[in-house]
Amino acid sequence: MPDIEKTQFNRAVLVGLNAFSLSREENADEESMEELAALLETAGGQTVGVVTQSKDSPDPRTFIGEGKVAEVKELVEATDADMVIFDNPLSPSQQRNLTEELKVSVLDRSALILDIFAQRARTKEGRLQVELAQYKYLLPRLLGMWKHLERQEGAIGTRGPGETQLESDRRILGRKIAKLESELKDVRRVRATQRERRMKNEVPVVAIVGYTNAGKSTLLNHLTGAEIPANNRLFDTLDTTTRTLEISDTCTVLLSDTVGFIRKLPHHLVEAFKATLEELEYADLLLHVIDASSPQWREQAEVVDQLIQELGANETPRIEVFNKCDLWTGDIRPYGEDRVSISAKTGEGIPDLLTAIGRVLDNGARRVVIHLPYDRGGLLDKLYLESKVEQVDYGETIDVVAVCTPKVIGQLGPLVEGWKPHKEFWEE
Repeated sequence: MPDIEKTQFNRAVLVGLNAFSLSREENADEESMEELAALLETAGGQTVGVVTQSKDSPDPRTFIGEGKVAEVKELVEATDADMVIFDNPLSPSQQRNLTEELKVSVLDRSALILDIFAQRARTKEGRLQVELAQYKYLLPRLLGMWKHLERQEGAIGTRGPGETQLESDRRILGRKIAKLESELKDVRRVRATQRERRMKNEVPVVAIVGYTNAGKSTLLNHLTGAEIPANNRLFDTLDTTTRTLEISDTCTVLLSDTVGFIRKLPHHLVEAFKATLEELEYADLLLHVIDASSPQWREQAEVVDQLIQELGANETPRIEVFNKCDLWTGDIRPYGEDRVSISAKTGEGIPDLLTAIGRVLDNGARRVVIHLPYDRGGLLDKLYLESKVEQVDYGETIDVVAVCTPKVIGQLGPLVEGWKPHKEFWEE
């Protein structure tokens, strides 16, 4: 796979359309164009020009109209651009027509995001998910893509499934998609088994979600020492990382980082990454990390909320974590129930966050001493599976110090030191 920074295909003109007939999500505005430029930089490209257009509705053939196409073509020639990237989604025919008229590669935001994901995916699961999304994106564009990919080999938007697969016909491509979907089903089955084991062991799962570059990996690193690369760039983390976090001496959770969300996230990517993102649906708590230093934090938070709802996790308890509060420029920091202001970089506010997590996930566990007769020693295995065993001493009985949930304590009954009927025991 070529390094985009070492090729000539890194100069792009960005184009955005704001049309009355399009939804807010489909339209381009100043913020989304700035974000598109940041995405291009992340992919290894350079913005050499920006063109915006306002119309009542998109042109069916060229999206922006013949006059604007001529303007873009002049800018492409003047800046020696290699490609044109649209902030709006293009139909396969529009993309093909624009490519023929502009004489350079034409991509939309979805293709650019897919290219970044192709660069960043490291695990087998991540690569499977990106490859599936790329095939589904390319399938309806196959005929038109053949022509310009022959002369644009290595350009942004051609990684992953790439040049050789595009020479295959639709039937072969369809088989590849089916094979990838089957492999991802296997991934889901493995995740389901792991999830059942966690639920059996009653280990709460906390999923970190948020807009791309909000500081999710930095937060995971600060809390768990995971040492995930955390750079100031979009989509720096694609592959999920899970670590154990001790909230208190009676509460331990599994903390999972997830891929960052972004406006206009390609539908194929959301579908492909459901094997990973479905963890959100089964999480006990979501930490929605919000970049408090961004002027667009409200819009970004809304994008994340919409995707959480789409993924079926809208009912999951949630804490809004306003990160980068050391860069907050407002008079009053966000506050309220299930809202915490922190700086994952400096550590400010982290104790408040841990307190908030503990408050939501407190399952009533407590540390107890259990005296097991030797003829019931098999219960020790159960304790290791379902509780946090801290100490085991062998004397007249097997004496176990463990952090147990009310359910486990109720099952052990009189074997627990100081045990009384349920209500009296917990009122002590």
